[in-house]
Amino acid sequence: MAISPGSDAAFSSQKSTLSESPRSKRFPLTEEEIFYMNCRAAYLTVFKSSLENIISKDQLYLALQHAGRNPSQKTINKYWTPQTAKLNFDDFCIILRKEKPTSKAELLKSFKQLDVNDDGSILHTDLYKLLTKRGEKMTREEVNAIVNLADVNADGKFDYIKFCKLYLTTNEQCLKTALEKLEVDSKLKRQHFGSHIEASPEREPSPVPKPSPRIMRRSDEDTFTNKGDTRSSLLATTRKFKTSVSFTVTMGANSNRNSKLTEPNSVKEWQCVQSKGCFFLEEDGEIVSHQYRMQIAQRCMVYLTIKPLNLSQAEGKPSPWLSVDTALYILKENESQANLQLMCFTELQNREVFGWTGELAPGMYWLIPSTTGCRLRKEGQAVAEEAQLVYRDETGGLLLTQEFRSTLSDIFEVIDLDGNGLLSLEEYNFFELRTSGEKCDEDAWAVCRENFDTKKNELTRRGFMDLNLMEANDREGDPRDLWVTLHAMGYNKALELTEACPFVIDVYADKCKPRIKAVHMEACSGQLEKAVCKSVLSKGDAKVMDGYEDIIVHTYTCDTWITSVIENKSDNKAIIHISNELSRNCVNNRGLNIFAVEVAPKSAMVCQHVMPLNGQQEWMSHCVYSLIS
Repeated sequence: MAISPGSDAAFSSQKSTLSESPRSKRFPLTEEEIFYMNCRAAYLTVFKSSLENIISKDQLYLALQHAGRNPSQKTINKYWTPQTAKLNFDDFCIILRKEKPTSKAELLKSFKQLDVNDDGSILHTDLYKLLTKRGEKMTREEVNAIVNLADVNADGKFDYIKFCKLYLTTNEQCLKTALEKLEVDSKLKRQHFGSHIEASPEREPSPVPKPSPRIMRRSDEDTFTNKGDTRSSLLATTRKFKTSVSFTVTMGANSNRNSKLTEPNSVKEWQCVQSKGCFFLEEDGEIVSHQYRMQIAQRCMVYLTIKPLNLSQAEGKPSPWLSVDTALYILKENESQANLQLMCFTELQNREVFGWTGELAPGMYWLIPSTTGCRLRKEGQAVAEEAQLVYRDETGGLLLTQEFRSTLSDIFEVIDLDGNGLLSLEEYNFFELRTSGEKCDEDAWAVCRENFDTKKNELTRRGFMDLNLMEANDREGDPRDLWVTLHAMGYNKALELTEACPFVIDVYADKCKPRIKAVHMEACSGQLEKAVCKSVLSKGDAKVMDGYEDIIVHTYTCDTWITSVIENKSDNKAIIHISNELSRNCVNNRGLNIFAVEVAPKSAMVCQHVMPLNGQQEWMSHCVYSLIS
């Protein structure tokens, strides 16, 4: 991101974010409105209301940081003198007008003067000498924090080019987070913009005496030390990043670090039950899927597998869902459904099949399917040509095209959960809830059985086709309602299944026949989030944030993906900055190389999943987790 020297870089970079809001689409924001919106967003990150006052240097420093500024101590002292008791929101806005953020060009120019080899780096020994002995001196501990920033230091050198990028990205992220919080918090939206509307724009903050000039010795490094902004940017960034830890995992092409999934020797003699299901990608990127209850009558050995369902796609059409990762978490019911105990998950793999073998006690279990979201994600390109769904024959009668009939046949395969070639009312209602949000009641199902082909009170494939033809006839050939159904089932305008992944679950038991039933179609969160956290905390590698033993990063690595969970044992929320910039041939479920997450007190959350972009090539995940606050 190129930033002109002296420009209000951090604030101006947020114009696009603001312009996307409904309000700004109707009434474009003026430059002044954008400025005050950003001021307020930063202020409300520190205070509950813009009517509250700043009552300490620390509060001023923190508010300025959230506004994308990195003030030196000299700058803070200029606005907070021994006579200053408080500053209000108007004062804060005036300070921001005067104190422009340091630009990338200014930072690079300052650092470059110390780059004796012109290779974009500075020796740690030189950095220590400069920062602890010249200008506004930093303590050795503060310099240690700089050289310990994992993603900008290596081999005894400080990479100032990476640092500048990190510094600007962090400023941007702080302001973006503040703006997003302001946007979604309706209570904050109802608050006033402080008192700046009534105040005179020329009003200055509390009187500030002129500071005594600081006498500095001239040297070749004067530009660096005299400016002050570069030094404060270093210090402020390390204050934002209080501590960091990093994980690096390198995997070979089609790596098989764990033992492969193998079937039990006598599994063909075991009793088996099967059920199908599907992951669906919502408009907001959330993933929903079927969830199941399973009954085991007696203690026995169990073999469970999950894999993508192979549909009869037309020749030449892509089958992207076949490369989607799948997993199954098994949770045991205790006293109630709300109290579920994680038993295991399908971590072993053989090609596209993930499975688990082990002993289960008698009881009721929940089977919760999971996918990381690394490969099941929104399409990047729109389809140029829309497929034809219906046509009229010589007599004027309406018919379904062969391509649409083939797609409907695949949909039938997906929603026929028990695989008996028929749709029960329960199976059909999963389809109805997905496509229309409503259920078909017993009376409506009776009418359906009277008008369409059924067998044993269940809808046949032919009946399902005729039902869709009737819908087309009801709209006199207008396909819009049919497209609503297709989009809900994950199909694009070319009738390619791109935003869903059908799967099949097989459960084998050696001493009794398991029973399995789909009971919900819900977002892959809640119980699943808890299950993933528990599994990563028990099986993953843990690293404690240096100096913050209550913040722990757990990373679980299997053949196919890497999952990280951040655990916050403290009584305060923790904001963690995550950087994947040095990773190679990787994709994560968030779709961002740099982002930040907020972890609530006394909790754990899934931070990210990482997978290879191309499984045929080596991939390396290098992730740096930095504590901001």
